[in-house]
Amino acid sequence: MKWQNYIKGFKAFLQLEKSLSINSIDAYLHDITKFTQYLDYNKIKLSAEEIELKHLQGFILWINELGISATSQARIVSGIKAFYKYLLLENIIKHNPTELLESPKISRKLPETLNIIDINNLINAIDLSKSEGERNKAMLETLYGCGLRVSELTNMKISHLYFNEGFIKITGKGNKERLVPIGNVAIKHIEIYIKNIRNQLNIKKDNADILFLNRRGSKMTRVMVFIIIKNLAEKIGLKKNISPHTFRHSFATHLIEGGADLRAVQEMLGHESITTTEIYTHLDRDYLRSSILQYHPRSEINLKKL
Repeated sequence: MKWQNYIKGFKAFLQLEKSLSINSIDAYLHDITKFTQYLDYNKIKLSAEEIELKHLQGFILWINELGISATSQARIVSGIKAFYKYLLLENIIKHNPTELLESPKISRKLPETLNIIDINNLINAIDLSKSEGERNKAMLETLYGCGLRVSELTNMKISHLYFNEGFIKITGKGNKERLVPIGNVAIKHIEIYIKNIRNQLNIKKDNADILFLNRRGSKMTRVMVFIIIKNLAEKIGLKKNISPHTFRHSFATHLIEGGADLRAVQEMLGHESITTTEIYTHLDRDYLRSSILQYHPRSEINLKKL
């Protein structure tokens, strides 16, 4: 019974102290539940206070044998560590058994990106003869133009549009707000959508301030945005495996390749740590090679100028 009480307290801690989103909280609780399932399965009748490093290591070995990926294993370890830090903070335990628990080594996979031609082709493939076409165009221009997460896009509020100042206010992870610059192209299509499409909808009361709505006047879901993008990719014959997050990756990559300051990109993306933003500093090989050939003092091009 104690496990359930501690998990309940941990949930309240994540909600009230950490102000995490529902999805993040569910992920943490799922990690702890998986550990308690392991204990039940192996008939290990121990309370949270009695758990030792060897039990945690046995759990990691178990989920590895189940075929869970290294990335998912690392996330589960992170969730268990957060749980035990909470128990330590609440003086429920005196010793933290996760201190020496190692996460599996995972390689940092470079995110899939689109080039500017691909993005233009996707946006140009939107059928503007349909009412949802104007909405979809406004959404994709905003998704790429502002580098938003899909949840940030679907939760955008009309009251948070500051077009005269060239900014929008976004609520990101942990309910943290940030101001993000927005370009004239995205502004133009949002205004067209609001005036010609959104104003014609029978809007549900709870969604009066939500910007992007479906035909029934309700908030767009993340899955709906995903399907829109997948259908457009199929329409233009794009073979890359893309999602709404691909637009965010492309936004960051294109900015950094264009010479944008890493700290500025970090602010726009809403990353707490600059190390998260640094993954976007990858450059495709052709870009890197052409830059070296153009700017390196010992390249053949520059030697000919001497």
